[in-house]
Amino acid sequence: MKQTFTAKTVEEAVSAASEAFKVSAEKIKVTVLEEPKKGFLGIVKGEAKIEAEYEPSKGEIAADYISKVMTVMGFETPQISVEENESGAALVISGNGAEGIIGKRGEVIDAVQYLSSLVCNKNSKDYYRISLDCGGFRAKRKVQLEELAKKIAANVKKSGRTTALEPMNPYERRIIHAAVSEIEGVTSRSVGEEPYRKVLISSTEKKPYNSEKGGFRKSGSRNDGEKRSRRRDENYTPQRKEFDISSSFEKDYKRPKPEDEMESGLYSKIEV
Repeated sequence: MKQTFTAKTVEEAVSAASEAFKVSAEKIKVTVLEEPKKGFLGIVKGEAKIEAEYEPSKGEIAADYISKVMTVMGFETPQISVEENESGAALVISGNGAEGIIGKRGEVIDAVQYLSSLVCNKNSKDYYRISLDCGGFRAKRKVQLEELAKKIAANVKKSGRTTALEPMNPYERRIIHAAVSEIEGVTSRSVGEEPYRKVLISSTEKKPYNSEKGGFRKSGSRNDGEKRSRRRDENYTPQRKEFDISSSFEKDYKRPKPEDEMESGLYSKIEV
């Protein structure tokens, strides 16, 4: 993005460029084309002319896109802070009523995050990850998922039966895996293809058959005998229990593959 500016002084021309590009002067590359000249008796003649060039970063491109989307959606002009590193950027939305962008269980903010990732990664060879947050939603969600992992792990250890959670995005699956990895007697893995990839939590300990109590169940329906026989069969695989957590944006849209590899070193022994 290049543009020419003129003013009484070079400093004023740079200030005009900063205002036009809506960024600080430090982010603008300036080439002075003409400077005012002093004539007779020190009288300044002419104006300063500069060529200003500004190339927004991927994080800034994402922030600009999100701001436009929220404006179209009816939100007041949001404030978006951008913190960038080599592999991506963390964007935080604030402003009056901005938390409305989160949506039910984070579905809207996930959708906006996904779309802004597509925009800033357009025609790019290296994937640049965008993380979008508002009102501390991500931190609250992390606590919720960790509590869920502990609860499901306890049930799995007690019953010995594998439990499948509802499909989650890669970020949420990593939280579950990390929490399960700290609990003895259980393990976790992901199965399926995006956007329906889900986490399975299984017991690493075999639950012994209690012969004194007559097996798993003493009596009940006329199919109890058949159920006991199936449970004694070593080749029998318990039916997985579906645990409803949240319907994320990932159920309908497929996230970029590199998203699943972010910070993989933290959980190198876990299949995300």
